[in-house]
Amino acid sequence: MSDRLPTDAAEGVLAANQDFYRAFEQRDLSAMESLWAAVAPVACIHPGWNALRGRDLVLASWRSILGNRDVPLVVCENASVHVFGETAFVICEEHVGHSMLIATNVFVHEHTRWKMVHHQSSPVSPDAYEFMRAPRRESGPTFN
Repeated sequence: MSDRLPTDAAEGVLAANQDFYRAFEQRDLSAMESLWAAVAPVACIHPGWNALRGRDLVLASWRSILGNRDVPLVVCENASVHVFGETAFVICEEHVGHSMLIATNVFVHEHTRWKMVHHQSSPVSPDAYEFMRAPRRESGPTFN
């Protein structure tokens, strides 16, 4: 891993996150493979799947997903980045048709670039989605 980080690491992480969703949208396996870390260990948890550990299994899953023409378009929105030295994570919404998922994408700074080491995406219930979109009172939400 590099000992020199870009001046604005957050921008670099967000760019890497956007590259991930662009590779997904364009079904670009080569781009997807280049986004994942080659040195650091990687893992991935697709919605409804068991945890995949190791670069070979993770890339095999993306090969299967990107090769499937029936996989719907995934649009990333509301990304927030959190950088801790040479490690960072992004939390974002994944909009798939009328459904929403929440994703966590973890990156490390490897060979002068931010590389993905973990992706996990989980569905959001319709009730939770509506709660997130509802106006908030200053005192916060009330749960029964």
